[in-house]
Amino acid sequence: MKIEGGGTPNALLGLLSLGPMSGYDIRQLIPRSIGHFWSESYGQIYPGLKRLSAAGFVVKKTERRKGSPDRHVYSLTAEGRARLKDWLKLPVADEVPRSGLLLKLFFGAHVPPSVSRKHVMAFLETHEKALKTYASVAKALRREEAGDPQLPYWLMTLNFGRRRSAAFVAWSRETLKELERLERLQPEQMQRKRAL
Repeated sequence: MKIEGGGTPNALLGLLSLGPMSGYDIRQLIPRSIGHFWSESYGQIYPGLKRLSAAGFVVKKTERRKGSPDRHVYSLTAEGRARLKDWLKLPVADEVPRSGLLLKLFFGAHVPPSVSRKHVMAFLETHEKALKTYASVAKALRREEAGDPQLPYWLMTLNFGRRRSAAFVAWSRETLKELERLERLQPEQMQRKRAL
C-alpha cells in the first residue's frame, strides 16, 4: 500500500496510535483532534480501515453486543506502528490549496462588489468563530490532557489553526474595506459609462 505523501491511511494509522477504535469512534474523534486541519468522511474511513487490515497494519476485533449491531474495533499491529513511524519521517509534500472564496474573488469584477462582500463577510464570521473554538479547545486540552506526552504536539497544530484564522480575519477586514471602496466608486463608473 502506498503511504508516501499523506492521505487517509496515514491519518487512520495516526488516530489508531491513540488507542483501539471503531470506525464510528474515529469519525467522532476527528472533529475534536485533527479536524481543524484534516477531514475524513465515513466513505473514506471504512475502506481505509479495510485496506489497512488487508495489509496487516491493523487488526479487527468484533465485539458482540446484545440488542445492538456488532462493534468492529481496530488496533494497530507492530507493522502498523512501524509504518506510521516510517511515514512520519518522510518529507512533507507541498499541496496547492483550493479556495472557492478566492476563486470567486479572482473573477469578482463580473458581479457587483456587494456580492463579493457577502462572501468575505461569511468567511470572516467563520474564522472569528474558529478563533473562539481554538481557545476553548486549547483550554480543555491543557486541563484534561496535562500529562500526555503528545499534548505539546497537539497544541502546536492547534496554534497553527489559530494563527491561520487570525490571519484570515485580518485579511477579511482589509478586503472588506477595499470592497466598500469599490462599491462607492461604482456609481461614478456608471455615470462615466453613460456619458460616453
